[in-house]
Amino acid sequence: MIAVHVRVSGRVQGVFYRAFTKDLAKELGVKGWVRNIPGGGVEAVLEGERQKVGELLRHMKSGPAGSMVLGMEFSELECKNYEDFTIEY
Repeated sequence: MIAVHVRVSGRVQGVFYRAFTKDLAKELGVKGWVRNIPGGGVEAVLEGERQKVGELLRHMKSGPAGSMVLGMEFSELECKNYEDFTIEY
């Protein structure tokens, strides 16, 4: 089990990027959260099996239709055992 903090830059607000991430996370069994950040980016904490988190990161790099991911930064965190995946506001 791993946990990763991710910051995504590009056109990722106003294009359903958070909902896209939440739906995929739930499908893959990844827990954590996603939210918009000032300046137009998105950040998320992803927690789950290494393979599933990696798969979600690959999808996040592509993003939903209408998005344009220009960069992703991530770092490993200590697991907190989230119970679900949520959109934070």
